[in-house]
Amino acid sequence: MSVTVEKLEKSMAKLKITVSAEQLEKAIQNAYNKNKGKIQIPGFRKGKAPRKMIEQMYGKEVFYEDAANELIEAEYPGAVNECGEDVVSSPKIDVEQLEAGKDFIFTAEVALKPPVKLGKYKGVEVPKMDVDVTDEEVDAEIDKQRNTNARTIEVTDRAVAMNDIVTLDFEGFVDGKAFQGGKGTDYPLTIGSGAFIPGFEEQLVGFEIGKEGDVNVTFPEDYQAEDLAGKAATFKCTVKAIKAKELPELNDEFASDVSEFDTLKEYKEDVKKKLVEKKTNEEKAKREDTVVKAVIDDSEMELPEAMIDTQARQIVNDFAQRLQMQGMNMDQYLQYTGNTVDKMLEQVRPQAVERIQARLVLEAVAKEENITVSDEDFEAELKKMAEQYKMELDKLKELMPESELKTMREDMAVQKAADFLVENVKEGAKKAAKKAAKKADEADAEEKPAKKTAAKKTTKKAAEGDAEEKPKRAPRKKKTEEEA
Repeated sequence: MSVTVEKLEKSMAKLKITVSAEQLEKAIQNAYNKNKGKIQIPGFRKGKAPRKMIEQMYGKEVFYEDAANELIEAEYPGAVNECGEDVVSSPKIDVEQLEAGKDFIFTAEVALKPPVKLGKYKGVEVPKMDVDVTDEEVDAEIDKQRNTNARTIEVTDRAVAMNDIVTLDFEGFVDGKAFQGGKGTDYPLTIGSGAFIPGFEEQLVGFEIGKEGDVNVTFPEDYQAEDLAGKAATFKCTVKAIKAKELPELNDEFASDVSEFDTLKEYKEDVKKKLVEKKTNEEKAKREDTVVKAVIDDSEMELPEAMIDTQARQIVNDFAQRLQMQGMNMDQYLQYTGNTVDKMLEQVRPQAVERIQARLVLEAVAKEENITVSDEDFEAELKKMAEQYKMELDKLKELMPESELKTMREDMAVQKAADFLVENVKEGAKKAAKKAAKKADEADAEEKPAKKTAAKKTTKKAAEGDAEEKPKRAPRKKKTEEEA
């Protein structure tokens, strides 16, 4: 096998791959052996007809397609390694010559990793997030545990209230006519969960068991069922049962039941510590994301379309794998959502561009700063993996292909580059914070004490108000017809 490279515009290239006539002959023979059992020739038992007889009856090209596919699959990876180029897309294959007795020639049009012209990447100013944890946040986290450990009790002496779990029968009507999929029986619904379209659940508050009532809503303009999008609807609803959660009392006994601590005070301190750790990690991730985006904005690169297409397809494939882990396949998901693979590829395209740009600038920073991964660090990471999978280190190395080990090492270098950027941001942020604090102190010194006190109180109040006024996540929109 031999390969030549023709550079094209916009970081594209065409690999011309030549495979010997001898290899082609072997591939054609393999195709014959694979398919002869499926071919019936008069005068021969099934699977016993000679290759020449089959080629005379069906044409000499009868086995060409299978032979070509075998050779492309076998030879293309080696051609990529041999050409020495950094290929970053799936190939567009074109067969140029396919004839018994001659060399097999095919081309692969691919995207190459584009060059990156780095802009400013050191000392990028990024505001630091607040990692302080309030008592209200601690209480909210503990309330989650209380809800998890709550008892569910039947309610028969009152109407529906927020946070109740109801058993519901419903049927929806648009313009006085029932619509397909708008009916549900014995549907379990938590009031306030946001499982149904906005306004539906709140109107159930006050319903009494066994009495039918109307819920009037308007489907969102972007509702997945296009025939219902934006339309007003009336649901005839009957609450058949009400259940409520009875939260456990907040005391030392509760703390010992849900944690390793004996007292509520210790439990609260641990919850606060974990929330601080969580916020710190989130802050680091956000700062990393922000500084990388800033470096991207100040850098220059031109991404080949084939590279974006390949990354988008990888994102969709990863999503499909996650669906399988949840017991659903892609076909089921597409049927349920009314989506298509082509639409999904278009939807994830911006995400694909961001991923590629981030990777390219981090690789460029690693190269510029000579950031590498030592053998000791790489070995330590492999040991962590081996412990995670509960196997011997040598066995893990045997199972991992060389290409996978190479990618793993590159990933570690990229992460080190990201850490480098964040560390530089932190230094810049510290200087800016000191400078701002100094100015604030100087300004305070010029003010009267009473005025300073008032200012501090106002600031504190504003901060508390900001904490209380954090926007709530919009409720999810869920098709009511899914129970049909």
